[in-house]
Amino acid sequence: MTNLKEALFQQCVAHVNTRLQTIQTIISSHQKALSSETKSSAGDKHETGRAMLQLEMEKAGQQLASVQQMQQTLARVAIAKSSTSVRLGTIIETSSIHYFLSVSAGKLTVNQTTYFAISASSPIGQLLVGKQAGDTFHWNGKELKINTKNKICTACSINYTIALGGFFKLTN
Repeated sequence: MTNLKEALFQQCVAHVNTRLQTIQTIISSHQKALSSETKSSAGDKHETGRAMLQLEMEKAGQQLASVQQMQQTLARVAIAKSSTSVRLGTIIETSSIHYFLSVSAGKLTVNQTTYFAISASSPIGQLLVGKQAGDTFHWNGKELKINTKNKICTACSINYTIALGGFFKLTN
């Protein structure tokens, strides 16, 4: 189970790092564009262009804050500790779908099995937190039951820390 969790966790880390790189590239590009904009004879057009770039910078700043929050959440995920209830770092298996409670990273695949990385603050995450193996819950008009075949496992002996630049690395 720990190897599965590590694989899911690594995919979440990769997802967050990719988003971070994309946002940093966008911010850098917009900063260059803002500094290279020179006053032209079409003054209003110039001001509109600068205003649009400023709006894009604000949007990128909000996205950056969101990614930093995801990094903080991932830093709290422990992947080898056992627990009797669903919490951050838990793999939840039902008869029809599998979830990994961490950050919203979407569809992940490990060993040809699909998992959905969900945030504890998402509607489904809020519904699952605190549930136990064997519990049922209603989602999208269906009643789902948390499988009892696997023990709920939630932490790991490997620590993940945020390195300089916001990227994750393994530490012992």
